[in-house]
Amino acid sequence: MDFDLNPQRRRELWEALLAQLEHYYAHTSELPASPPLHREKIIALVEQFKLDKGIPPQQAINHVLEGMTRYAVHTPHPMYYGLFNPRSTFPGILADTITATFNPQMAAWSHNPFASEVENFLVRELGTKFGFPKEKVDGVFASGGAEANLTAVLCALNHHFPDYANRGLAGISQKPVMYCSAESHHSIVRAGRISGLGLDAVRSIPVDGQQRMQAEALARQIAKDLTGGYHPFLAIATAGATGTGAIDPIPEIANIAGHHGMWLHVDAAYGGALILDEDQKLLLRGIERAHSITFDAHKWLSVPMGAGIFLTREPEILSRSFRITADYMPKEAQDMPVTDPFTHSIQWSRRFIGLKLYLSVLFFGWDGYAQMIRHQCRMGSLLKEELRESGWKIYNDTELPIACFMDPDHEQTPGFARAVTDKVIGSGKAWISVYPAAGVECLRACITNYASGEKEIRELAALINAARTEIRAELT
Repeated sequence: MDFDLNPQRRRELWEALLAQLEHYYAHTSELPASPPLHREKIIALVEQFKLDKGIPPQQAINHVLEGMTRYAVHTPHPMYYGLFNPRSTFPGILADTITATFNPQMAAWSHNPFASEVENFLVRELGTKFGFPKEKVDGVFASGGAEANLTAVLCALNHHFPDYANRGLAGISQKPVMYCSAESHHSIVRAGRISGLGLDAVRSIPVDGQQRMQAEALARQIAKDLTGGYHPFLAIATAGATGTGAIDPIPEIANIAGHHGMWLHVDAAYGGALILDEDQKLLLRGIERAHSITFDAHKWLSVPMGAGIFLTREPEILSRSFRITADYMPKEAQDMPVTDPFTHSIQWSRRFIGLKLYLSVLFFGWDGYAQMIRHQCRMGSLLKEELRESGWKIYNDTELPIACFMDPDHEQTPGFARAVTDKVIGSGKAWISVYPAAGVECLRACITNYASGEKEIRELAALINAARTEIRAELT
């Protein structure tokens, strides 16, 4: 069995696949934004071929592309206004192709010194942009924000409790507790469970009318926990909440955390991209005081999934948290002042995550990204303006391009937001979601695609308005 195939066959397959992928990339807007969810038909398509002997390569490729085209929410679609799943930059796609072909093993520095130093360079670049001292910046690429947030919890534990690495939670006399807002990403709660702290150790702090953590409530909860014999060790601020786009009052939270000697982490997986724009980065004021930051390049920087990044200004903490020796690991660089990635991360064997960001920045520069962020913020403002003019009420308060909105006449009508959303999705013309904001079940639309322009925004508003009219008529 020739797993390489032969050069001529490879060229034929490459050329055919490239033409098909290019057609998809160039004409995504002509497809339905969302698929029909017929599970039996999808399973039948997946199981169409017996796997014992295999099928001709071109037939196999066509089969997969058919499935992906027919049965997927097309997040690269300019009418996709859902979660933080943007259209991938073309250099990001090229980078993933390069990475798959070279298949670098990123555990040991000596096996891929160029790849390792690319990621180190990006960590330094981003860390200094967030305001960390260049000589102290450290960090690591991760599978996504969930891994980066878990890394923050583990680093905070190792920072506060030196025996944690060896003795675990059993060696801690007081009960550790951590704090996040009620709008924080659920990966933080999960990190509490995975780390062994348990869900009860995660304190959810209420938010204000702007969906931001109430700093006063945080201070009160910490005081209560200290009286109760707990050990507050970690405060987590959110910069760009998943549902509402809220940015917590980072300076106030930093003051409280500093007063109690706590580790401050900022989950800026989405909103951290604002740091690239000179005007918008003021919204992240105080983030430079964090001990660590989560940032996802696969969100607002539009590189392919997944490209999470953990950044810290505590240069020894990753080694203290994850360093371990293994006799079988390569030692060619043991006398050089380098760090093997496997000693610095939750992951061991992993792919070259950073290339998709590096190649994209080489193509467009940080300035190009800043222009893209400004464009999406303008489109977010346009969407909110269109919605208000059509009688919708906006329930989230953010300068990020996320709108949580509802017909004020139907705030108390059960299922109204879901019914309108289902109409929009069912049309195949756009994808939006439902999210509870300010105590109201709202429709939610987020500009995630750099290709979404004024035409697409007005089309979305018209589609939503038409769906509302239909639902209103059904209720009368």
